[in-house]
Amino acid sequence: MTSHASPPETLSAPLVVEFPFTRSLGSVQSAFLTGLRERTVLGVRGTSGRVLVPPAEYDPDTAEELSELVEVAPTGTVTTWAWNPRPRAGQPLDTPFAWVLVRLDGADTALLHALDAPGPEAVRTGMRVRVRWAGERQGAITDIACFEPADAEGPPDAGPRAHSGEFTDPVTGIVAPARLDYTYTPGRAQTRYIHALAERRIVGERCPECRKVYVPPRGACPTCGVPTGERVECGPRGTVTTFCVVNIKAKNLDIEVPYVYAHIALDGAGLALHGRVAGIPYEQVRMGLRVEPVWTEDGRFPDHYRPTGEPDADWDDYKEVL
Repeated sequence: MTSHASPPETLSAPLVVEFPFTRSLGSVQSAFLTGLRERTVLGVRGTSGRVLVPPAEYDPDTAEELSELVEVAPTGTVTTWAWNPRPRAGQPLDTPFAWVLVRLDGADTALLHALDAPGPEAVRTGMRVRVRWAGERQGAITDIACFEPADAEGPPDAGPRAHSGEFTDPVTGIVAPARLDYTYTPGRAQTRYIHALAERRIVGERCPECRKVYVPPRGACPTCGVPTGERVECGPRGTVTTFCVVNIKAKNLDIEVPYVYAHIALDGAGLALHGRVAGIPYEQVRMGLRVEPVWTEDGRFPDHYRPTGEPDADWDDYKEVL
């Protein structure tokens, strides 16, 4: 009778990729965002006479530079829409709303934003809407808090009718946060790899055709396009193949700069993995340095790699895994 071990639990974890995107503004975008801060919507006139909102710095048809600013109304018409029943963090509203394209009165193109509506039955193409301004404005698209039905209770939240040239303290740059939230499921190959790490073992998988051992395993050989199933225990020692010195401190990363991040080819592996090298002055890290893992306190994965004290590896021993 043959017994079969049950497959390991498939893992998943929420992950976030986030960074601030900083950019300077040209005269057209500067005027547009400064206008929003002052509750005024500005477009730009294209070479054909069309008024583009939001304004473009170059004509989308002729690529000519544009500069003639045109003020448009804070009211407009919905040209198309989609209902968002489950708003995510960072979106304009925290209750269900509609994403809408709105062609403001006086404009020939539509602006994408949120529409505050009680439900999808209250939204339709062709409905009239108006801008709801944010209480505190700083010169960003979020100065438009959202759109609301034109017949909403209360007077229209209209801004001053001022030309952009009258604005003082123009907005010259913005910092736009970019964020991606997702759930990562590593699959069977990497799930087995992670479970092995919890036992302080580093296990890769061998391609049955080219015989290369992948660490971490990918479930299939990217070169040969065939599944990898043979498990191979590698390391734990390895060789630094290439590296870089990091001098910029990352947010929420409790590591003092400068530090070294390296490609490390574990013994028996067919390619290098990423790892931090510590326990040695950063200026002494070099290609060929022999290293070993230092595990986290809970023993779940290597926190960093440190020198083993062995002689450096010969170039011929690792040149194929750079």
